[in-house]
Amino acid sequence: MNFFDKLNGAIAQNQSLLFVGLDPNPEMMPAGYEAQDIIPCLWDWLQFVISKTADKVCAYKPTLGFYEALGIPGLELLHKTLAAIPSHIPIILDAKHSDLNTSTLFARTVFTEWNVDAITLSSYAGQDHVAPFLVYSDKAVFILCCTSNPAAQKLQHYPTDDTPFYLQIVRESRNWGIQEQLGLEVGTTKPDVIARIRFEAPERIIMTRSIWAEGNKINQILAAGLNRNGDGLLIPVSQDMLSREDLSEQVQSLQEEVNRAKTEINFDASSCAVWLPDLSLLNQHPLQDLILQLYDIGCIMFGNYVQASGAVFPYYIDLRKIISNPQLFERVLKAYEEILRTLKFNRVAGIPYGSLPTATGLALRLQCPMIFPRKEVKAHGTRRAIEGEFYPGETIAVVDDILISGKSVMEGAEKIKSVGLNVEDIVVFINHEQGVMERLQENGYRGYAVLTISEITETLYKAGRIDREQFLALKSEE
Repeated sequence: MNFFDKLNGAIAQNQSLLFVGLDPNPEMMPAGYEAQDIIPCLWDWLQFVISKTADKVCAYKPTLGFYEALGIPGLELLHKTLAAIPSHIPIILDAKHSDLNTSTLFARTVFTEWNVDAITLSSYAGQDHVAPFLVYSDKAVFILCCTSNPAAQKLQHYPTDDTPFYLQIVRESRNWGIQEQLGLEVGTTKPDVIARIRFEAPERIIMTRSIWAEGNKINQILAAGLNRNGDGLLIPVSQDMLSREDLSEQVQSLQEEVNRAKTEINFDASSCAVWLPDLSLLNQHPLQDLILQLYDIGCIMFGNYVQASGAVFPYYIDLRKIISNPQLFERVLKAYEEILRTLKFNRVAGIPYGSLPTATGLALRLQCPMIFPRKEVKAHGTRRAIEGEFYPGETIAVVDDILISGKSVMEGAEKIKSVGLNVEDIVVFINHEQGVMERLQENGYRGYAVLTISEITETLYKAGRIDREQFLALKSEE
């Protein structure tokens, strides 16, 4: 079972979005546990916390630094604590690991020897640091993107409050791993910060911390951080509660408060938009996150670009970058797949060269044979116009990246038909519109597109990625 499923199972079983930090901090230890030998007292306290909360939380988060500070006895205490946590409740090791040189070894240790389910990481070293942890497909990472430390504000909100660095971390980290493997850790007391992060990453799990420092804002935190399905947000149990004798009752009360507020928000979804009045969270495109990712990694660029047809457009779409980003490539393939599964065909074909990686990925996902028409026929060897095995009379679904005039994809389809194959359906990622689908239909093809240029334009404008001048320039092309 992977982390995502294990977490959702614990949330469903305990009806809780709460998690508990298992931190052996002597300063937080309640009265009655003091003794000359601190380690046994800390162990007794941690056992008490687990026993009183195991049926009321969805995860435990031991902070590695507290255990390390206690030396070898502290690490021994960590192993005992990990073993004491019920196996159905996921463990998120709060390590804030940041060293690129030790990432591969550390990932192996925490995931295969310590058997934790997820880990928190620093973002500063980038994807190279995170990649060794994502090799473990059943595990997950949480990227620290924001902290409540006042001294960090100068860095996190640089260069301006409108374009803060912490949001750049969110945008970039979404390209590092799929949603089941990569979440975000957010330390803040400000609901509007959580709302901005939720807007940038609508599909990610957000693990909050420090939310209790300025009193109880749980309704506002939930309204800002819950996703469209009413989940995707983890709430910490206040450290103050962990030192109380009535811990079980306190956590249950908090659990009920969160669930009550969550239910009210789900019944009145408009409250989710209160923190970002200039953004329409309710009417967002279902592939909004995918569109924003394409823009953020440079697949959508603005300026005067000459297209293959010779026409000049105020934008350029370069989907070749997708293949170097596995997480994004997987999402693109999934979007194609949803269309292709509604069609009937024997083989899938990609048009050289741009859509060949896509066709290959789809053939693997669909368990369907692939062929492709050569762009040019070699003067030696077999001189085949179509590569791959096929049988005359079969039906081929053609995939391509972007439809502008339809000329190249129809030329490819005609090559395929020239060897006795049938082509009825053409599926592309982006439709430039301007009547190209009608041209396909006039030539005997049914056209399908994951996205249209107008959908991309509207989404980027609403999300603040492009300004009004760029928006109007794109609209004039439609």
